Amino acid sequence: MKQLLVLFSVLSLSFYFGCGGNTSLPKTDQAEIPGWYLTPPQDPNYLFAVNSATSQDMQMAVDKAMTGARAEIGRQMELKLSDMQKKFAEEVGQNDNATLLSQMTQATKTVVSTNLTGSTLKDKKISKDGNTWRAYVLMQYPLGSANQALVDQIKKNNELYTRFRSSQSFEELDKEVQKIEDAKKAK
Repeated sequence: MKQLLVLFSVLSLSFYFGCGGNTSLPKTDQAEIPGWYLTPPQDPNYLFAVNSATSQDMQMAVDKAMTGARAEIGRQMELKLSDMQKKFAEEVGQNDNATLLSQMTQATKTVVSTNLTGSTLKDKKISKDGNTWRAYVLMQYPLGSANQALVDQIKKNNELYTRFRSSQSFEELDKEVQKIEDAKKAK
């Protein structure tokens, strides 16, 4: 019985390690990695995202890398738009305006899910190692498009747009009052 148990254990381990195969990706030489991949550009008017993907089919590698980069731009947009949402929530309040905040969140989600069509491929590099293609891509998305899409979504909801405009008006009025106060102190 012990021999059967030992034999079964050895066979199980052999099968386990034998089916593992070689799952490592081809090694990439550091010199092959584009500089823009390691240090993406910075521009206040654009969101940038880089991604890398491998495939035995060259176009599949490029498509996978572009999809990953677009997903990253979407995450960056959600972060930026969530930040806008929080600032707006602080201006208007939270407890009495739960519905208003919910509408703002929905507008943000809609913008992210529908308006990445403006993203473009800024740069790419493709290399081959054996039978595997590796694609590096740099995608960009103009922030003006994202901002306009958010404004369009807010305008679709009249209550939300009215509240936002009134809070902006209040902020501008407050700035004007502050200027007058500063001028009085200077005299």
